[in-house]
Amino acid sequence: MSIEGELLATLSPAELAQTRSAPTPTRVDPQLAAPDAGGVPPGWWFERKFDGYRLLSHLDDGGVVLHTRNHVALQQQLPELVAAWETTGLGAAVVDGELVASGGATTAFSQLQRRLGPEARAMSGPVTALDLHVFDLLHLGGLDLRGLPLSVRRRLLDQLPLESPLLLTERSWGDGPEQLDAACRAGWEGLVAKDPNASYRSGRSGRWRKLPCVAREDLVVGGWTEPRGSRTGFGALLLGYHDAAGRLRYAGRVGTGFDQETLQALGGLLERLRSPDRPFDEPVDVRANFIDPLFVVEVSFTGWTRHGRLRHPRFVRLRVDRDPREIALEHGG
Repeated sequence: MSIEGELLATLSPAELAQTRSAPTPTRVDPQLAAPDAGGVPPGWWFERKFDGYRLLSHLDDGGVVLHTRNHVALQQQLPELVAAWETTGLGAAVVDGELVASGGATTAFSQLQRRLGPEARAMSGPVTALDLHVFDLLHLGGLDLRGLPLSVRRRLLDQLPLESPLLLTERSWGDGPEQLDAACRAGWEGLVAKDPNASYRSGRSGRWRKLPCVAREDLVVGGWTEPRGSRTGFGALLLGYHDAAGRLRYAGRVGTGFDQETLQALGGLLERLRSPDRPFDEPVDVRANFIDPLFVVEVSFTGWTRHGRLRHPRFVRLRVDRDPREIALEHGG
């Protein structure tokens, strides 16, 4: 009996009734966590919020395909993960997870971006080993499992024959504030709380909630300021988000958190996207160069000013897995 058959044989008749026969899909829109607004209900579990790329692994007779949340195929860039999945012996499955470049207690996103970011060719130096932390099983052996409770999907996932660099995401239970405090003291980005009784639903869902250690926001880049003194590349990035009417609103600028390689690499990208038109729906508060708003960055910040500008923003990473057209605020403004 195949591995898939052995695992599916552990499902009860009631559990099987919540699945459906379906070929292994080539495309799945992932479930996304919503910001936590009212506290985590009792009985939910917590998983580490990783600083990486969301990655869905599709396995079938045609081989292994690795997709980001926006369906960019990365199997050619990640041959070690393809080989790892092939050694499991699985023939048909879809597994959800997060790709990180391991850096010990924390994850080194800049190292991951050396491999996968649009500025990868401009960067040099060693890349740390990649790990794929898997946390959900969506399809197996011709059955769509997304209608099953998360606890059942995780029970099946726990039985997969995984070896490094394929790692099971660990879980914890208990008081939410205490769990988050421990995660932040450990230097983690935060936690994701999950309802073990929930089915898997594509898109943002309140049945998964993210608890960050600091406020973070994905924002569209609409321009830049010129560098001063000995700085190269650019001075600061001008940031924005889409409001309910689809207008790009100005959110301020970020000029800290960049290393020299990122300054140079993003500086070249900005020049290629230069535009004479201001993409923001309102004037900006600085002399600037504008670009077509075609890429996204993540920033950390301490809050918002009364004028709707980021307070103490710091560049975290480039988000090549986000569509700039979908960027709206998650943390006020």
